[in-house]
Amino acid sequence: MADEAGDTESAQRFTVIYDACRQRVWAYAASRAGHHAADEVVSETFAVAWRRLKDVPEPALPWLLGVARNVLRDNYRAEARREAFKAELRRWSRPAEGDLAEGVAERLAVLRAMATLSEDDREILILVAWEGLSPRDAARVVRCSPAALRVRLHRARKRLLRAVEEPGPGAAPAVRARVGITSEELS
Repeated sequence: MADEAGDTESAQRFTVIYDACRQRVWAYAASRAGHHAADEVVSETFAVAWRRLKDVPEPALPWLLGVARNVLRDNYRAEARREAFKAELRRWSRPAEGDLAEGVAERLAVLRAMATLSEDDREILILVAWEGLSPRDAARVVRCSPAALRVRLHRARKRLLRAVEEPGPGAAPAVRARVGITSEELS
């Protein structure tokens, strides 16, 4: 019986908060993300409020607007990640100069070779070659010194080139270009 009374009180408190604040949270979300996203932001905001009802202070509106702001920020980040992923897919799906079949074969050779590398090698190559980070910035990501990262990057590039050349040397020039292997690194 005591649990039912607590549940009823929680439901009543939530209903009061929802009725008092829903329109203002929606207006805030609409002003930041447009009418099309406002309903979703309100839903997510009040889902958080329900889960954390004991944490909701009085007055609830500032807290709810803070939650809505976080929901919007998370949505923007997710959208940015989706757009970056789509851009990367478009970049990889464009045919290389020349024959389309050559471009597909080169990309397949790179992907197959990457799959043979260790997780550490793949991570470094992806950070530098695909994410465009400088060795200094990539070193921060993997938590090592820039000098250590350069050594690891050099070794990873050599292993990748060897892995690509195993089936045949045809894709090696494309791999060198994609991962930034310089002629000095080949010696």
